[in-house]
Amino acid sequence: MEDKEDNRIPGLSNLEEDNWKDVRESVKILCGNFSGEYWRKLDNKREYPEEFVEALTKAGYLACLIPEKYGGSGLPLQAACVILEEIQRSGGNGAACHAQMYIMGALLRHGSEKQKNEFLPKIASGELRLQAFGVTEPDAGTDTLSIKTKAEKKENYYVINGQKVWTSRAEYSDLMLLLARTSTKSEDKRTGGLSLFLIDMRKAKEKGLNIKPIRTMINHATTEIFFDNLEIPHNSLIGEEGKGFKYILDGMNAERILIAAECIGDAKFFIDKSTLYAKNRKVFGRPIGQNQGVQFPISRAYADTEAAALMVQKAAKLFDNNISCGSEANIAKLLAADASWKAGESAMQTFGGYGFAEEYDIERKFRETRLYQIAPVSTNLILAYIAQNILGLKRSY
Repeated sequence: MEDKEDNRIPGLSNLEEDNWKDVRESVKILCGNFSGEYWRKLDNKREYPEEFVEALTKAGYLACLIPEKYGGSGLPLQAACVILEEIQRSGGNGAACHAQMYIMGALLRHGSEKQKNEFLPKIASGELRLQAFGVTEPDAGTDTLSIKTKAEKKENYYVINGQKVWTSRAEYSDLMLLLARTSTKSEDKRTGGLSLFLIDMRKAKEKGLNIKPIRTMINHATTEIFFDNLEIPHNSLIGEEGKGFKYILDGMNAERILIAAECIGDAKFFIDKSTLYAKNRKVFGRPIGQNQGVQFPISRAYADTEAAALMVQKAAKLFDNNISCGSEANIAKLLAADASWKAGESAMQTFGGYGFAEEYDIERKFRETRLYQIAPVSTNLILAYIAQNILGLKRSY
């Protein structure tokens, strides 16, 4: 069932809306060209939204964080949040391309000028895609410091051996940021020994990089990556050896803030749909939205979403002003992921049996938003972070 008219519920949280009103409206119009049917067909076949990603690229949205000198828009993270929120609220799935927004920060902040001049303009134009981020491993999981994929330095190149998992979009990316071990893990310096590399996957696929797709409950284009004596040039190294973990930490705050913005978009999608359905669906001779049992869960979801959105805005503003925002980024991700999941729950309950019908898009978005309780960082790890870093409790992991 497609909604032809605008039935969006007004929000209290769009304090910055006037700053990005044009961006929000333009993204909304672009997303209007990709109906629920488009996303349902892709979901059913687990296919990549090539046309959608191409449209975002041509419109310049995927280059919004790249400085103008490299061909981008040079917009702040707050604008990127608006873009991704709008994609999700319109019923789409920004996960197909959102990584390009946050992982390029490592290249932008720590790459050499030669690397930036070589790659950023091509990423901005769409000639190259930087979508793959090789960090997680089967045995390490979220314990990034325990990864084993090794980059052994030779005279003219590095040799990569190891395995990554949950590396999404690898099949549709030209470049990959890879975190690998260049020296033995040191107990006295937990974050040492890890280095960051920018790999040209077009060449690597023929020299020892193999990709194995993983079919999941959502259309996320995720994979396993195997490295078998892959040789990459020395100039693939981003920054200095041994500082790779520090470099990716810079991007993790941006990642969590942007994913949180997507969760806000998901939550608003559910609330919009639930409210409209509750107004129009009649049972026992009256709209179901007249019943408090239907009203209250939607109202609670709305309140949770508005509160979470304010934290997302705060975290993004701190990030844009180069102010430490680790706590805010984590809390924003936690609250937004919880808000979207609760909004999804209320939508399923409001729609009843029809919530399970594919044509309403509720079940698809319900599955998609569930991911963010787990990734890119689980809610449990965020709670552990709060306990240790904010409340001063002893480290639990």
